[in-house]
Amino acid sequence: MLITNNFTNTAIIEMTRYTLLLLLLIVFKTEAQTSVLNMADSLYANGNYTKAIENYKTYKNQSEVYDKIAKAYIAIGNYDEALKNYKAGIQEKPNDALIKYHYAKLLAQTKKNEEASKIFNDLILIDHKNPNYHYELGLVLEKVKDSTAINCFRSVYEIDQTHQKAIYKIAKYYLQKRKHQLVEKYADEGLKVYENNVKLISLKAQNYYWQHYYRKAATWFEKLIELGESSEFIHEKLSYCYYYKFEFEKAIEQRKLVLKYNKNDAASLYAIGTYYYELNDFVNAEKYVKQFLAAKDLPLDAEYSKLATILNRQKKYDESIETLKKAIKENPDNISTHFRLLITKDAYYADLDTKLELFTNFKKKFPSGFHGEYIDKRISELKKEKFVKAGVKAD
Repeated sequence: MLITNNFTNTAIIEMTRYTLLLLLLIVFKTEAQTSVLNMADSLYANGNYTKAIENYKTYKNQSEVYDKIAKAYIAIGNYDEALKNYKAGIQEKPNDALIKYHYAKLLAQTKKNEEASKIFNDLILIDHKNPNYHYELGLVLEKVKDSTAINCFRSVYEIDQTHQKAIYKIAKYYLQKRKHQLVEKYADEGLKVYENNVKLISLKAQNYYWQHYYRKAATWFEKLIELGESSEFIHEKLSYCYYYKFEFEKAIEQRKLVLKYNKNDAASLYAIGTYYYELNDFVNAEKYVKQFLAAKDLPLDAEYSKLATILNRQKKYDESIETLKKAIKENPDNISTHFRLLITKDAYYADLDTKLELFTNFKKKFPSGFHGEYIDKRISELKKEKFVKAGVKAD
């Protein structure tokens, strides 16, 4: 009996030892795996993505780290491997909406729009109250030029009236449709929540601009600049606003900022020249209009005519005559340019016979038109002047 008890006690002790050893081994392995995961997470957090991937792949329960591996691959720009891991993660956890969401976003990013659209639609069926599912689906549909994209952005707004990105999309859509009141409505809604949203401020500025409310538009374009925004578009449109407000100095300043982006922008060179002309600064007007003509591959007669007008104001009649000849070469059928050349020659030449011949020939070439009454009057004046001058000589 004693021997049996001793045997039983020994067996129990051995079994206990084995169990403890097994528990210790499990704890050790668990701690080791936890250490691997912690190390991988630390490497990822510190930007050592490739090393993080290597460590994640040694983790025993891969189903728990597929999404982490995918994010690390995204960080180093290997989207194919990221997609593979997201897909593997979904197979392991088919009900994990977060993995599906990130997978769909990456599909959209890599232009796999049809697959992305399907997953976002599935997510909406699971949780139609999640605004970002609708928003991301809208972005995908927008990429493929599907007109129903706007409905997705509207759905976002119905769920969350503070969603800045969706509000911008809706307001932009109405701006394109020139639904000005709706643009203002949505832009104002967004700006109530985030007053410095530069995208919505830009839409407000454009909305006023296209309605020709230049003073209001200028205020909002100025706000963009105050917030540190700068672009050809902003400075060009603000320049126009100042021009329509007759603030030519400010208009020039903004147009010169456009030239910092594109020093040979012909439209800006010409605009600056005309603004200087409005200020009676003919020297600078001439300078910029000449730069404009040099920058254009195919100058137009109207622009040459503008330069001629500027030259005339400075009494540079000889240069003006040559410029108008270029304008006529560009468009020989423009009678106004021929008439402008005649008037310039009238101012330039002193000889009465030469002047009379110029006006007579012009009347023969262009017998009718807006200039007819003026031509007849000038011919009469020149004849009288010639008669008076001849009488003085006779005396």
